[in-house]
Amino acid sequence: MTRDSSPDLLVLHAVRLRGFADTPALAHRFGLDPGPTGKSLRDHEARGLVQRTEFAGTAGWSLTDAGRAENERLLAAELAQTADPDAVRRAYGTFLPLNGLLRNACTDWQLRPTPDDPLASNDHTDPAWDAGVIHELAVLARALTPVADRLGKVLTRFRGYDTRFSAALARARAGDTAWVDRTDVDSCHRVWFELHEDLIATLGIDRGAEPDTAVTMDRGHDRSGPGGAPPFA
Repeated sequence: MTRDSSPDLLVLHAVRLRGFADTPALAHRFGLDPGPTGKSLRDHEARGLVQRTEFAGTAGWSLTDAGRAENERLLAAELAQTADPDAVRRAYGTFLPLNGLLRNACTDWQLRPTPDDPLASNDHTDPAWDAGVIHELAVLARALTPVADRLGKVLTRFRGYDTRFSAALARARAGDTAWVDRTDVDSCHRVWFELHEDLIATLGIDRGAEPDTAVTMDRGHDRSGPGGAPPFA
């Protein structure tokens, strides 16, 4: 049976996943009411778990070191009470190689090497190149669905990553390039990064200690678009 997280844990975890965000954004992350979310944030602040700061006219909440430790403690306790704690670790094992492919796709979106400059920026004037990246993301979207399904059967808060990724991909396919890798919208990269953070927080893993899952790809491989599958499709 899927386990639901407490609202207070969801509020604290939303701060972890968003990094820095205002109250409405944090409430929206897990579909919570902004009023109780604000109260929970103030309670967490009183305990030294979160802090509210303002910079250049932008205000928001972020975790303190104590908040990060408490978040991981609560997540570990929650996971231990689920019917199948090892299911999350198995899903993480499936996720890791996909993460390497996502990193490659985002690199291809940002860079389009030329004979004279292997680090040339992608100016998005080559439709075939961009279509190839979109195809790579579509392959990842299909691979993400069973992973998200397995995670969602353990903890309710894991639900929705696959649908959010697919929604961002649909916008990118429609021509809005921001939805591939921008950080100020719920882009493919942002959704994926958030899932990664969710997994390592839940399992108590140091991101810097993860195995290298980078996949070496030929930057000159065929970019003929959806009809030409990339090497890992």
